[in-house]
Amino acid sequence: MATTAAPYGLRPVKRVDGLPYAGAYSTYLIDPAGVATNIYYGSVVYNNASGYIAIVTGTGADATTNDWPTGSTSVTGAIGVFVGCSFVNAQGQVIFSQFYPSGTTGVVSAFVVDDPMVLFQAQLDGTATQAAVGNNTFLAAAQSTSTGSTRTGNSTSAIESTVVTVSAALRVVSFVSPVSDAFPDVLVKINPGFHSFSVNTGI
Repeated sequence: MATTAAPYGLRPVKRVDGLPYAGAYSTYLIDPAGVATNIYYGSVVYNNASGYIAIVTGTGADATTNDWPTGSTSVTGAIGVFVGCSFVNAQGQVIFSQFYPSGTTGVVSAFVVDDPMVLFQAQLDGTATQAAVGNNTFLAAAQSTSTGSTRTGNSTSAIESTVVTVSAALRVVSFVSPVSDAFPDVLVKINPGFHSFSVNTGI
């Protein structure tokens, strides 16, 4: 029962064609000079112009001023959802981490679920009705270095409960928890045009 607000970002659960999600991800790089933002498990990320992974800062509420990745009018889309990383610490040990700690330098491998056919589970930020299914939604607030927990490593981003019919980043596919819950869990899919694999322009 999703009776309390306890969002966790986007969690991959299965593919839209009905096949189970088998844990597949692709490996990308984070800028070796370091970035000044924590990136949490369940955060939406993109490839920046330098070819490195960064956190999406637009909410995806539209395809103009709130677009993915950075809230500008140039829609290049997200690459997927961050599910951990690895790096070498100061003692020369390989660390596998649930989140990317801000400022970490060197070779940092980011693990990203980049399959555009994956469905993600997420929590809405309020009540909804069955009519939400088939409509669009987006991140309830912009992601940042503070939209997550450094204790668990997980994102704390929620999904907007007030759905829209206009172009937006996510499609509500179904409810996971009862519709009557105060903060229902839903399955969502990244919409075409908001995933970089469905955008025909480069970054």
